Amino acid sequence: MKDMTEPYVTADGRTIGNTLMEMQNITLRFGGVEAIKDISFDIREGEIRAIIGPNGAGKSSMLNVISGFYHPQEGDVIYRGKKRPPMKPYQVARLGIARTFQNIALFEGMSVLDNVMTGRLGHMKSGMLAQAIWRGKAEREETENREAVEKVIDFLEIQAIRKTPVGRLPYGLKKRVELARALAAEPKLLLLDEPMAGMNVEEKEDMSRFILDVNDEFGTTIALIEHDMGVVMDLSDRVVVMDYGRKIGDGTPDEVRSNPEVIDAYLGVAHD
Repeated sequence: MKDMTEPYVTADGRTIGNTLMEMQNITLRFGGVEAIKDISFDIREGEIRAIIGPNGAGKSSMLNVISGFYHPQEGDVIYRGKKRPPMKPYQVARLGIARTFQNIALFEGMSVLDNVMTGRLGHMKSGMLAQAIWRGKAEREETENREAVEKVIDFLEIQAIRKTPVGRLPYGLKKRVELARALAAEPKLLLLDEPMAGMNVEEKEDMSRFILDVNDEFGTTIALIEHDMGVVMDLSDRVVVMDYGRKIGDGTPDEVRSNPEVIDAYLGVAHD
């Protein structure tokens, strides 16, 4: 196992830095049911960190804790070296954390451009009156935000559909638009909840390429949930494995792949 106390460069040249976020002994309950049971792991700057496990393992619950949708009853979320108090999702977003959702959450009647522009809301400082008058600072701010959005649209190769209502798009392109909206926020940590779900092979290849490019060109730290193990093993620097709310594995893809407890959870077989 690699020494994670110091930054290192992976075999394909990505730099993995110091700890960006640490989940310390997280326990999350819904009534008498423990969705997450005393789990600890970290996310390092510049890495692609996968969270995997069978259905019902608690993966989405963990992502919801990271993004502020859920607040754990026990444990601490440490972000950039400081304990994070309970926050609402919009407050977490202001810290530089953006996400996509397992079920696409876009404004279907709005154009691709307008949907991606909503990702810039955290960068808009002008008040409603200034925006209504649209002069001076408000005009400059609008221009800067539009330029940032157009760069994301170009990066994800969706220029041809920028004025198309999202409701008219096929599923794979909707997923790409949702990624664009998250990137428009310029996150330090990008959370992807099953970005490949429902995609065909070609769409998965495209999304995998974009995820690697976001990590490489923008330096964005990525934490993702994904069921396609081929994708996980190809994309990830490190993998944490959950099963019935517990952590059963944590390490590089090769270490996780050979972990007997992980094999049991996925294949349902026992070892002597």
